[in-house]
Amino acid sequence: MRDLSAYERAAAREGFRAVCGIDEAGRGPLAGPVFAAAVILPPGCEIAGVDDSKKLSPKKREALFPVIEAKAAAYGIGFATEREIDAINILQATFLAMRRAVEALAVRPDLALVDGNRMPPLGLPTRTIVRGDSLSESIAAASILAKVSRDRLMCRVDELYPQYGFARHKGYGTALHVAMLKKYGPCPVHRRTFLKKILGGRQNG
Repeated sequence: MRDLSAYERAAAREGFRAVCGIDEAGRGPLAGPVFAAAVILPPGCEIAGVDDSKKLSPKKREALFPVIEAKAAAYGIGFATEREIDAINILQATFLAMRRAVEALAVRPDLALVDGNRMPPLGLPTRTIVRGDSLSESIAAASILAKVSRDRLMCRVDELYPQYGFARHKGYGTALHVAMLKKYGPCPVHRRTFLKKILGGRQNG
């Protein structure tokens, strides 16, 4: 059985008392915001079934969401809009979503563990962990909160713009999504900077 708490325990031995796991969801889609979540788990907290959100079914992620909310010492969720993504690029927008997630925490963390290899400017000690969503309990929990939050939003967006099939693909560049983009053109939630190779100069909508 994998040990997902090793990074958190190591940080505790160094004297850190509020270790925050951070992950994002939605860097790659053609539409919608990029989300991030930050989760501080109590010492020794292990939540059965928590793993990288990409490895879990939508039903399992939804089931774990309220469990993580209930067991976390604190959690925060933030996002950056598609307009912010177009204005500052997806990497900086992801960092912005992460900062907003940290700012939403009821407890101020003294260390952040971030999935990946890019260091966001969070204003606190930060460590990146490649494949952190598979190696750290708090990052895995954050990946679930971010993914579920974004998927829920895209299902609501689908009600506004049903012709694109957002509830099915959540804004990712599937064959269906690309076909609908070419048929209808972009809608207000599309990331214009992501559509240049698909639509060329057809950026109205």
